[in-house]
Amino acid sequence: MITTDVADRADRQDFHSPGEDEADRSPLRALEGQSAFGFIGPNWFASVMGTGIVANAAARLPVQIPGLLAAARVVWVLDGLLLAAVVAATVVHWRRHGATARGHLDDPTMSHFYGAPAMALMTVGAGALLVGVPLVGESVAVGIDAVLWTVGTALGLWTAVAVPYKTFTAHEVRPDSAFGGWLMPVVPPMVSAATGPLLLPHLPAGSWQQAMQLACTMMFGLTLVTSLVVITLIWSRLAHHKVGAAAAVPTLWIVLGPLGQSVTAAHTLGHTAPAVLPDPYASAFEAMGLVFGLPMWGFAMLWLALAAAITVHTSRAHLPFSLTWWSFTFPVGTVVTGTSGLAAVTRAPFLDVAAVTLYAGLVLAWALIAVRTAGGVRTGRLLARPR
Repeated sequence: MITTDVADRADRQDFHSPGEDEADRSPLRALEGQSAFGFIGPNWFASVMGTGIVANAAARLPVQIPGLLAAARVVWVLDGLLLAAVVAATVVHWRRHGATARGHLDDPTMSHFYGAPAMALMTVGAGALLVGVPLVGESVAVGIDAVLWTVGTALGLWTAVAVPYKTFTAHEVRPDSAFGGWLMPVVPPMVSAATGPLLLPHLPAGSWQQAMQLACTMMFGLTLVTSLVVITLIWSRLAHHKVGAAAAVPTLWIVLGPLGQSVTAAHTLGHTAPAVLPDPYASAFEAMGLVFGLPMWGFAMLWLALAAAITVHTSRAHLPFSLTWWSFTFPVGTVVTGTSGLAAVTRAPFLDVAAVTLYAGLVLAWALIAVRTAGGVRTGRLLARPR
């Protein structure tokens, strides 16, 4: 069995399992005098990512379901409030527990989750344009997305450099250390690439639009290459050291994030290219949506099957609840948006079915995890000192 720091920390730090008697515990009783803000890490932003993708994926489905967009708008508003709450809790954590907060970047597990805030910001921002326009108006929606995409992109580019640098120079890394969380700091630029084209029509024509198209393409390549390297390391770890600690198993689903998001990015970049680039380059971008998207979608389905099989296998013994369960949401949501893009271009009925089926699974997973997370916060178990 794997004995890595990652496995150990996943069980005792990356979030704590609510007890079976959770419903019988009084609110925040598990804190027992501890500060409710003492252990708020960047991984809490995964809940914002996982909630926002439920709304965003609904807007991209190839099949319109009555009432779904209205529900998506409610989820987007909820996600905005959740983002505000997590940001506020993080600010309080930094002010009251600065030493703990500064130690997150030095932690070989927690540091990787610094990619979550960047992706959370861009997820809420994209939702403003995808579902929020009827609620706030187009100009406000554009402003929200522009601010959150810009801040999220800057933060994501920082994590893509800073966290690997820490890993290469300071963290203790064993042969069996690779896990899904290693992808978190390098995936944000791909989220930028997938969501940036939403802003392109609102930029001045000419060099501004061209710069956005080319910058998103460059960030697409940044994440694609680095994620393939990391996925190779994760595959090697699984082959040589097996599954490892049960609490770390949900992080295997993070691999779906760069896979699904790359398919989405290829589609969105192909959609905007004709308005920005001349032929034959515009046509090449359009073709990339399928020429790249379909093979990558095939690999995503392979990993989905493997991750699901390992999860079921582990759950038969014990799969403790923790915030790593949010790995079941955002990565799957990116596969939904990627599948929806392929369905829109090919009009293949089986892709329509796949998109709707994956979305249904996403909603069920989100509902379960959101309820469990709320329960863990109510009892204080998700806020307590790591064991």
